[in-house]
Amino acid sequence: MWVNFQRGCFRLTLAGFLALGVLRTSAALPETPVECRVDDRHRFQACIPSQPGSYYQLLRSPDLVSPGVVVAMALGDGSTLHLSDSIPTLQRAFFRVRTLPRSQPMDWDLDGVDDVQELLNPASLNPFNPARQVNILDGATHIPDRATFEALSHRDNFPGAFGVREVKFLILGLDTRKPEIYFLNNNKFIYHYYFATDVLGYSQSLSTFNRDTYWTNTARKNLAGSLIEHESYVPPDGGPPGVLTMEFWPSDPVTYAYVQTAYNLVSKSLPFLETRLAYHAASETQRTIFKQEKALYAAAQTHQMHVVRSEDLFGQTTYTMMNPGVGFGRLMIFDGSTPLTPRDVVVFHSLPNAIPHLGGILTEVPQTPLSHVNLAAKQNNTPNAYIKDAGGNALIQSLLGKYVRYETLPEGYNLREATQAEVDEFINSQRPPNTQYPVRNLSYQTILPLANLSFGLASAYGSKTANVAQMRKFLPVGMVPDGWGVPFYFYDEFMKFNNLYTTAQSMMAQPQFISDPVFRGQQLKLFRDLLKRSPAPDKMFTAFETLQNSFPAGQAMRCRSSTNHEDLVGFSGAGLYDSYTHYPDEGPLFITIRQVWASLWTERAWEERDFYRVDHSSIAMGVLIHPNSEGERANGVGVTKNPFDPAWSGYYINAQAGENLVTNPLPNSIPEEFLIAPYAGATKYEVQYVTFSNQVPEGQLVLTRAQAELLADQMSLIQYYFKSYYKGGADFGMEIEWKILSNGALQIKQARPWVE
Repeated sequence: MWVNFQRGCFRLTLAGFLALGVLRTSAALPETPVECRVDDRHRFQACIPSQPGSYYQLLRSPDLVSPGVVVAMALGDGSTLHLSDSIPTLQRAFFRVRTLPRSQPMDWDLDGVDDVQELLNPASLNPFNPARQVNILDGATHIPDRATFEALSHRDNFPGAFGVREVKFLILGLDTRKPEIYFLNNNKFIYHYYFATDVLGYSQSLSTFNRDTYWTNTARKNLAGSLIEHESYVPPDGGPPGVLTMEFWPSDPVTYAYVQTAYNLVSKSLPFLETRLAYHAASETQRTIFKQEKALYAAAQTHQMHVVRSEDLFGQTTYTMMNPGVGFGRLMIFDGSTPLTPRDVVVFHSLPNAIPHLGGILTEVPQTPLSHVNLAAKQNNTPNAYIKDAGGNALIQSLLGKYVRYETLPEGYNLREATQAEVDEFINSQRPPNTQYPVRNLSYQTILPLANLSFGLASAYGSKTANVAQMRKFLPVGMVPDGWGVPFYFYDEFMKFNNLYTTAQSMMAQPQFISDPVFRGQQLKLFRDLLKRSPAPDKMFTAFETLQNSFPAGQAMRCRSSTNHEDLVGFSGAGLYDSYTHYPDEGPLFITIRQVWASLWTERAWEERDFYRVDHSSIAMGVLIHPNSEGERANGVGVTKNPFDPAWSGYYINAQAGENLVTNPLPNSIPEEFLIAPYAGATKYEVQYVTFSNQVPEGQLVLTRAQAELLADQMSLIQYYFKSYYKGGADFGMEIEWKILSNGALQIKQARPWVE
């Protein structure tokens, strides 16, 4: 007799007979009444009055015809046994209990040891796994409890998930009737192959192991995968929070049959699991196969396997650590009315377009690693996290307006009240002891075309200008904008001509300027207004007029900040300074140049320099000028390395449709986020998507496959050349900004060293 389980509801089914409440076993022994319920882990459970001479199997089936598979076993001892399904929160399935005499046991896993013997020796044997026992220091053949899972796991970064727990598994004999599953101690073995050789005595070469384990669905003998714990995931259809995803190497084209086999073996080896286990097709290769086998997965999800899509996995997460760390400051919710300082821990309802140096960052909307918010956090070692509905959190509400200690960890955040002494001590410990004097070379006194500039002139024109000029020398013609570089000398001469250095020193010498952030903000605005009204020496004005006339009539010009305090190794300065577009009807170009120069004196820029004890009079602004492009189809940011796994080469890219900037996104916009990497050493690429843009119709991509591969090709060149220029080490990478123009062409806008 089968019981029909549908999300917590039960009905007994036998030849059209329906009844509720009890289920009787079907076996050679007399029938035994069985109560059915959902256990505290949201799994179907049968409660069986047991007999010492028997043992019991719980079977699950998709229908009344199939024989079913055994999902739980237990020895009878005279008490009431509780046999639970190995998979929580199934939608629908049929169950029955089989009673067997101990004297005539089965051998379910075909390993030559009968079920009873294996049940009598749970420490070393497993009736569902024919694998031989291994030392717990090396791994395990099953994971009976949470403590064992944590002992085997280590925390690692994955696309879309930072600092999550991972346990690798290896299945051998996949082409036989008795596949064996092993769980690796990830703290000892990084790679499946070394576990196979060092622990299991595998004697074949690495190439043979790879041939038998990956990239084939016709001659596969083994299967290597990972279990990744997402503790902050909330299932959209109910169930306990959290999910354990089963994943495979992104370029491994694992088909449904192998996924289901692995899922069955894994699920029966995790009796402690309270959350659902779900297959996650993490890469484009696997997503393609998933779509091709959609009908198989759709049927499996009702009765024998959970599946989670990338967009649901990362879209249903309530917490993501973006940058680990500890910070102190006054806790506040940003409403735009109060100046922000390094002594503030701030909750943001949406991602700000620009962000000053802060003591801590909490955002109520998801971030990407390449947003200006997170780039600033990484640069300043600021704890940063996405916390869903942070502003409404009871703990956060209770601490608003108070000094707090804020810590971000992979598994969650810690927040407590702190003293002013703790805040002062922490702030002082983070600041350099001595005044910093950025290098500025004032000997170059000419606006030069990018063709005449190079990497070596960064000290006179700024790294942004110099790096753009350098990329024009090795990237395809037309891929980097052509233009001009204005040297630091022009800013310095302008400041001296108008006595603005003296004015700035007088402003900053006021005691209230130092002690009162509101007064400081007012004074800085007045100084910016003064700077934007001040005249240029005739020679300088003429130089800008000549430059403006060199552009075609009607051409808008993009004027971009290029200081000696940004785009540096170890300090990106992302979002500190402003760029502007000069349109034909706005008059002299010098008007817009002054706006760019004035952005050196915004509150966020001043606060950043003050925190790092940078001498304000040593700062200088160059300007990169090139034709402005409008109507772009897409824009984005990329890193020329894999920030999640340094051992796996690849490029990480964020892309968004139109002119909605990835670095400063519109509220509630989600970018396309993916990792693109060489495919198993071949010339083509594998794409592993994390999120999909919500600014394009569902099912569409911001970047086509051809565009993504073209971008990856250029990122490879950028990494190769700039690693040499900067004399970078093994962990060196470049952060780039790019766009797809209105005509579909790729343009690389800028490149700067990636700050870890």
